[in-house]
Amino acid sequence: MTATQEPTASDGPPAQPLTIAQLAELAGVSTATVSKVVNGRSEVAPETRAAIERLIREHGYRRQRRRVSPAPLIELVFHALEGDYPIEIIKGVEQVAREHHLAVVVSELQHRHVPGRGWIQDVLGRRPTGVIAVFSSLTDEQRDQLATRGIPLVMLDPSGDPGQRVPSVGASNWSGGLWATRHLLELGHRRIGIITGPDYALSSRARLDGYRAALDTAGVPVDPDLICPGDYLVEGGLAQAHRLLRLPDPPTAIFTCNDGEAMGVYRAAYDLGLRIPDELSVIGFDDLPPMRWTIPPLTTIRQPLTEMAAAAATMLMTLARGEPLAQSRVELGTELVVRGSTAPPAR
Repeated sequence: MTATQEPTASDGPPAQPLTIAQLAELAGVSTATVSKVVNGRSEVAPETRAAIERLIREHGYRRQRRRVSPAPLIELVFHALEGDYPIEIIKGVEQVAREHHLAVVVSELQHRHVPGRGWIQDVLGRRPTGVIAVFSSLTDEQRDQLATRGIPLVMLDPSGDPGQRVPSVGASNWSGGLWATRHLLELGHRRIGIITGPDYALSSRARLDGYRAALDTAGVPVDPDLICPGDYLVEGGLAQAHRLLRLPDPPTAIFTCNDGEAMGVYRAAYDLGLRIPDELSVIGFDDLPPMRWTIPPLTTIRQPLTEMAAAAATMLMTLARGEPLAQSRVELGTELVVRGSTAPPAR
């Protein structure tokens, strides 16, 4: 004896994405409510919004024949707006935006690396030409919300793995860590400390791996006491430099995984009465403009932030035109910039 099974809605999504009217019928709400969710309006109950977003993810969303043009904006979101790092990024995006007669909207996540619900609603409401997320990550749901509205996304210097779905631009962080450490080794240093960035940052892990590779190639054992977890902040560099320099056998050189931490090392050296580079060599990472004016000028690894930002904006414009990218992952080279903060060890 066989039973006949009735077909259900889960048998498969429709061949074509749904219109606002069809989504409204499925959700049991008005077309005006679906329109508010699609356009990022806030006056919708959270439960209703979640149900509609789920339907959009499952079935897709098809605009009506009268297509709404995107606003002439590039949405640029930072995890934090501090120091010179954001300025260099904004310069690069502005270069490309001007060529395409676009404005740039800048938003900050207040040191969070994943935007909240309010941010995505604001973006959907503005309907920009595209979004560039800097040193941050979006949730899968947020990525889907942008994708279903036809808003392209590019990650710049991503904090985590962007995966294959999202185009990204970064720098050759491993090579930069290798060259920074190799420079110190070539000067004769063997006790080389490192202050890393946060554990979750891909850039930090790659720079640390480059440091280890340089030591290994030179036959210098890696001393765990010389590896200090940092946070890319001046205060973190100061605290970790004090720890390193108070070791029974302190380092003769310190590699910091960004220029901000290097400034913390400068302050720690001043606190302890150590002269740079005579008694302590310091090398940073980024080559932000003020580093050439420190006393002494900072030896560092140049990360081409402005060029990286311009590359990300160019990729975004390609996607906005509906064209395929030549490559979804772009990595620009880093280079050693030797100034006055590194010298052979005193002993």
